Amino acid sequence: MRSFKQIVCPLSSEIITEGLSLLCKTSTGLGHAYVRLELSDKGLTDILLVSKFIHLRFIDISSNFLNDLSPLASLTHLLWIKADVNQLTELQDQKLEELPYLQWLNLSSNRIKVTSALSTPALEVLNLSGNQLMIISGLDYGRLSNLVTLELRGNQLETTDGIYLPNLRKLYLAQNMIKHLNGLDHLEKLTTLHLRDNQIESLEGIGEGMKSLQYLNLRGNLVPNFHSIPCLAPLSGTLRALVLSDNPLCELDDYRLRILCFLPLLERMDKDPVSFEEKAEAKERLREFEEVAFSEQENEN
Repeated sequence: MRSFKQIVCPLSSEIITEGLSLLCKTSTGLGHAYVRLELSDKGLTDILLVSKFIHLRFIDISSNFLNDLSPLASLTHLLWIKADVNQLTELQDQKLEELPYLQWLNLSSNRIKVTSALSTPALEVLNLSGNQLMIISGLDYGRLSNLVTLELRGNQLETTDGIYLPNLRKLYLAQNMIKHLNGLDHLEKLTTLHLRDNQIESLEGIGEGMKSLQYLNLRGNLVPNFHSIPCLAPLSGTLRALVLSDNPLCELDDYRLRILCFLPLLERMDKDPVSFEEKAEAKERLREFEEVAFSEQENEN
């Protein structure tokens, strides 16, 4: 846990020198330079001096008092920025778009309210957990074409709408206030969707467009009954793990079997693996249901 009793001090050359490590060849191959800088928990309010160290590839400036990352714009070889637990309130004017090779960015536990200014095409992993986001905007293919992992846990989001990232593989949205699942059909390559501890009652919005989904976590939501479970049927070919514990529907004794009727290829439900016996029983129950439905249709004809 971060301590706020530290003495605030300006960044100095001595502090930078102490934090440098990982000696590597420069991009030209004609010299060597330190490419990693550790400045975590130094009480820093600015990082102006960092702009002179143009060969840096990795920088940790977490747990400080920073509200301006623009001095990093001159470090065009940066691959990795850890800037969590600071005082950033917006992304506009941070000049992150000037970092052409940036692949990993952690801005969690700041005070960011909007994402619309973020544009870093090489970025693969983005963490914005623990901020103050109420809506998602600007997270689209044109700005973040290579993003594969997006973390938005612990914000104030009420919907999943606004994420247009066809290459995204992992999406973490736990501990928000999400009530509606919108726009998810755009995420055709998504394999992991984490929606734990939200306010979701209906599973409408999870559908055929999510052709690659393997893991879905809906623990601690408000799904009341099985009326929404057929919405998951289009996922039956790919979904292998489903977490539904701590939802009202889980109070029914046979809820696992009911779900297996729609998702027969599940390998794990909640914390427990799906047994061979459960799959066989669900298959038999589904067969009986289909026979009854066929008989009723014949009688109507």
